[in-house]
Amino acid sequence: MSDEEAIPPPPAVPGEAAPTEAAPPPKPAAPARPRIPFPPLFGKYPFDGVQVHDPGLVNCISLDPVYWPHSEGKLAVRPFAKTHMHLVERLANHLMKTGRFSGKKTKALNVIREAFAKLAKEQPDVNPLQLLVDAVENAAPREEVTRLQFGGISVPRAVDASPVRRLNVAIRNLALGAMQAPKSKGTAIADALAREIALAAKGDMNSFAVARKEEVERVAQSAR
Repeated sequence: MSDEEAIPPPPAVPGEAAPTEAAPPPKPAAPARPRIPFPPLFGKYPFDGVQVHDPGLVNCISLDPVYWPHSEGKLAVRPFAKTHMHLVERLANHLMKTGRFSGKKTKALNVIREAFAKLAKEQPDVNPLQLLVDAVENAAPREEVTRLQFGGISVPRAVDASPVRRLNVAIRNLALGAMQAPKSKGTAIADALAREIALAAKGDMNSFAVARKEEVERVAQSAR
């Protein structure tokens, strides 16, 4: 037998413990990764504590932490992708539909940022993002009216609005209320948007969105 061949271990003696291999040294623990905090909206307004109180809108309102809400059209062609779009970005998109901000999303987002700054100045103890959520909840209609055809006769009927429809109508009316105010009172668009959000958050009938909601629900109640 050559010297290079392995020599077998000696046979175990009865009553004697078998030799054990040395345990490998423990691996050093990996350093803990630093926890990166969520970026506040526009660098000022945190997402902590913002709640959606309406159970029907919980799954439709997106409040993912983001500094600048702009999805770059990634959710434009996907079905029901609006529920994954940030609430502030959806408000900016509806401001762009009015014509004044058509194709100017950065300008629309800057208007929302100025409106939030005005809300934070008027109500320093309340997060403007929470005021926007409350405004959307108070401006979302629960019933609407549709028309059914019976033998050539059109009959109005009240129907329950879906959560996605409720959110779309609420955001649209908030944007329309802000855009219509400067034409009659000569106020800046950011001030008008801040006023509309503040009134709608309180459920005030002076808000265009809340008044439209009450009108739609009143007509639907008569068509039951």
